[in-house]
Amino acid sequence: MKRFLLTAFLTMAYAHGVSAGGLSSLETFVKTVKTGQATFTQVVTSPAREGQAPRVKTSSGQFEFARPNRFRFDYAKPFVQTIVADGQTLWLHDVDLNQVTARKQAAVLGSTPAALIASAADVQALQADFVLTDAPDQDGLQWVLATPKSKDGQLQSVRVGFSTAGEPNAAATTLAVLEILDNFGQRSVLTFADFKANPPMTASSFQFSTPKGADLIRQ
Repeated sequence: MKRFLLTAFLTMAYAHGVSAGGLSSLETFVKTVKTGQATFTQVVTSPAREGQAPRVKTSSGQFEFARPNRFRFDYAKPFVQTIVADGQTLWLHDVDLNQVTARKQAAVLGSTPAALIASAADVQALQADFVLTDAPDQDGLQWVLATPKSKDGQLQSVRVGFSTAGEPNAAATTLAVLEILDNFGQRSVLTFADFKANPPMTASSFQFSTPKGADLIRQ
């Protein structure tokens, strides 16, 4: 059950196009925000079973990235787990299981929300697999709706919300919300806070070493 906080983020695919409003904010964000840091809260809501209320699970932690192809999610609550993309390998560390899974990054990240918000070098790199359209402004944010071209994956749609602070400039474009809906009706919402654009980053932030004694599984 606790693995929802890795699975909900990494198994979703993402979407693409280009224009104004939310699309303009996305293009500005990808083009001008080369490194970033934020805290996040993730709420995963599973469809209600017959006679039961929907199941809701909440997690939280720290997020940082450096374009292209490097990012890190450190989940602190309710379970300690880490996702690290170092440019070559995607590492998943489950502390409770004392297990590390390593995958070739290029094989698993190309069409995911992670590519959109953290690792893609530019908007054009995201256009092969998705269609992006402006979504209506809501909650003071500009939104992009992302719909996968392929109908064979698990993703139904993704919405990305940006705060522009009322100013059409790069410094004011901030990642605020990522909403992921899969084909099973599960919704995952990541809300970002205290976002810092273009802070200094070192390569060591995205290095990962398998802890001594942990099981390492390569896929």
